[in-house]
Amino acid sequence: MIVLSCKNIKKSYGITEVLKDVNISINEGDKVGIIGPNGEGKSTLFKILAKELSFDEGEIFVDKKRTLGYLSQHLEANSDSTIYSEAESVFKDLLEIEKRLSDLEIKMNEPYDDSQKSYHEDLIKKYTTLQELYSHRGGYTYKGEINRVLKGLGFLETDFQNKISSLSGGQKTRIALCKLLLQSPDIILLDEPTNHLDLEAIEWLEEFLKAYKGTLLVISHDRFFLDTVTNKTFQVINGHVNCYNAPYTKSLELQKKDYEAKLKAYNIQQAEIKRQEAIIEKFRSFNREKSIRKAESREKALNKLERLEAPDKEKGASKISFETETSSGYDVLHVENLTKSFGDLKLFSNVSFDLKRGEKIALIGANGRGKTTLLKMIMGKIKQDKGLIKLGANVEIGYYDQEQSDLDPNKTILDEIWDSFPHLTTTRIRTVLGSFLFTGDDVFKEIKTLSGGEKCRINLLKLMLSKSNFLLLDEPTNHLDIMSREALENAILNYEGSMLIISHDRYFLNKIINKIIELEESGIKEYLGDYSYYVQKKEKPTRFQAIENNDSGKTKTQIKSEVKKVKLAQKELRIKKLRFREIEKEISDTEELLEKLNSDLCLEEVYSNPEKSLEVNENIKNTNKKIEELYEEWEELSDLLNDL
Repeated sequence: MIVLSCKNIKKSYGITEVLKDVNISINEGDKVGIIGPNGEGKSTLFKILAKELSFDEGEIFVDKKRTLGYLSQHLEANSDSTIYSEAESVFKDLLEIEKRLSDLEIKMNEPYDDSQKSYHEDLIKKYTTLQELYSHRGGYTYKGEINRVLKGLGFLETDFQNKISSLSGGQKTRIALCKLLLQSPDIILLDEPTNHLDLEAIEWLEEFLKAYKGTLLVISHDRFFLDTVTNKTFQVINGHVNCYNAPYTKSLELQKKDYEAKLKAYNIQQAEIKRQEAIIEKFRSFNREKSIRKAESREKALNKLERLEAPDKEKGASKISFETETSSGYDVLHVENLTKSFGDLKLFSNVSFDLKRGEKIALIGANGRGKTTLLKMIMGKIKQDKGLIKLGANVEIGYYDQEQSDLDPNKTILDEIWDSFPHLTTTRIRTVLGSFLFTGDDVFKEIKTLSGGEKCRINLLKLMLSKSNFLLLDEPTNHLDIMSREALENAILNYEGSMLIISHDRYFLNKIINKIIELEESGIKEYLGDYSYYVQKKEKPTRFQAIENNDSGKTKTQIKSEVKKVKLAQKELRIKKLRFREIEKEISDTEELLEKLNSDLCLEEVYSNPEKSLEVNENIKNTNKKIEELYEEWEELSDLLNDL
């Protein structure tokens, strides 16, 4: 049963068309992931569906029997309420019943008067009726539900009495998400719900939404989250919406086939249009009444033709590449017995770990545990209470700040880069800005006018230009669209320096890191693998113990050697996965080339010229050979990856 649909929705801001002829249909119980590059109109579509924004043309249908709840990406709540009372406000009808029950209890406790028997009976009747209503609406369970959702989203019981006005933007967003989940509307619209959640809270939200019986639409760049929660994917691109009956990863192949089919149909029609135009021109050139009538007849038919649009293609991602000016020593970082508190708030103690050249380590832990503080301590911006932080020889730190606090809001993009790297020429700066999708007059925009994704790209560009050999990255994928995340992942995989990364993006962690450090109040726990390995070890701590522990009687050197082999194997696996994806693209591109070469053979200038014909045939032969080789390599890698 359809609960929500759009027909030919259009929305423009000035001369810029944000949404063009959007047609979607959503059934009861659908869980839809909304994907697409930043700035393509995903949030605009949500605001239109939530009736927070008008649209220029089209029709929207929302089942009147269904309630709709919307979580915006940006919220600014400044209530003086506490966290708990704000969540409790969702159940104001139950709070009102509680007050009425309390008032009735006071009256019922008054001395019994025989002369007012009917009055007392009426009180008991009202109390019983209200009690039944209270029970039916969940009066005996709602407080437990409030506790469950608040804790699930990362709030501690000690936080419950904190005022909303004292919270960070991310915490306020979590409160809004909590209220929305407690309301349990029939249709939920979520815009980037995982941005301000730690890993534990994201996993809790996934389980909550999987069990949710209503209809869900979620804008997200979190690929792991989309694969776990959704069963459909809507791709917003160039103002259009393409719909696929599959979660994110499975939809990629459908997107590719859809694009290829549309491109083929478009090219065939364009070829036919050119052929008809050539015939029309030829008829006109005869300059006879009969031929002119034929030309006009064909022209009318051509004008009536419903012309296909060229299929939408995503813009290229930023060209990210991290290089190092100099190589660091083998020992990059040594941390020993580190302790940090702010007043009575103890973040962590007894933190010790080492980071070696070339290692890419993820730092994870609950929100508020002090991960960002630890990075700033390594940079010397915050002083530790106790312990030792020692950087190795020739270590040059580059820092990515998730808050973008190192950007001057009053500078233009061009000045921000130029002031940070005054030795670069204007041509070089304009070139690198262009590779990060800042072209033309875009470079004169002020930082304060930019979106979160645009600020991320500027910080990544500055990090790239720094050529540091030790990168500290604090949530680098936040606000980046999927294409930009993939570009960042590939840059990190090819980076020869060392990295310590804070991230809640599990897809990202699985792809690029080789060790996880989990920060806890009493210290850290190390996991010698990617995120999936970490999850398996958390679920079953004895897994892989033969390698990690010295129970087998092996020497420390032997254990260290085996651990090194595991790391190398994981690195090789990541390289093979990357190559597997590259081969699929190469096969597609080479098959397109083969199709073009076969078409060329049908051209008169080719088949009538023996030399050209021979050259094209030779190219076809070589291209077929290349395709065979690519498929062989693809099959080998496919078998290898499936066996792992």
